[in-house]
Amino acid sequence: MTREEKAVIIDELSQKFLNTPYFYITNASGMTVSEVNSLRSLCFERGIEYRVVKNTLIKKALEALDTDYSSFDEVLKGFSGVMFHPESGKVPAQLIKDFKKKSGNDKLKFKGASVDSAVFVGESQLDVLISLKSKQEMVGEVIGLLQSPAKNVISALSSGGNKLAGILKTLSEKED
Repeated sequence: MTREEKAVIIDELSQKFLNTPYFYITNASGMTVSEVNSLRSLCFERGIEYRVVKNTLIKKALEALDTDYSSFDEVLKGFSGVMFHPESGKVPAQLIKDFKKKSGNDKLKFKGASVDSAVFVGESQLDVLISLKSKQEMVGEVIGLLQSPAKNVISALSSGGNKLAGILKTLSEKED
């Protein structure tokens, strides 16, 4: 690969890292061709872009960004694949766990991830990433919390209004 080709890949990766807030670095060494094809198929089904890239190119692409990804230095060894998901930091983590469970082996290893510029390193972080709520889930919860008091007030007022009208009607009928 020439320097120009490497520069193009580094620039392309830098743009991808910059524009995609959720990316994972995995190790799929030792997997058979059919296992890799199965992984790629799962990625495609779940809207994840999976690319195998040389560690030096990943490192240089990350260095070109403003965020400090120096903790990835220890993970960028051996075989590396990068998973990009545009909407959720949880989807790739769930895919990795599902793939391990389905294939019955530990050939796909989680190395590290960046979720909204927060860095997670090590296999032990996979369950933490699975438990993360997506932006849409968080917004939904906040809206639900904000709507709850207003709904209670409206329901109390509307039920109270019916009672008040009933009392006034009863009182007016008694006077006759």
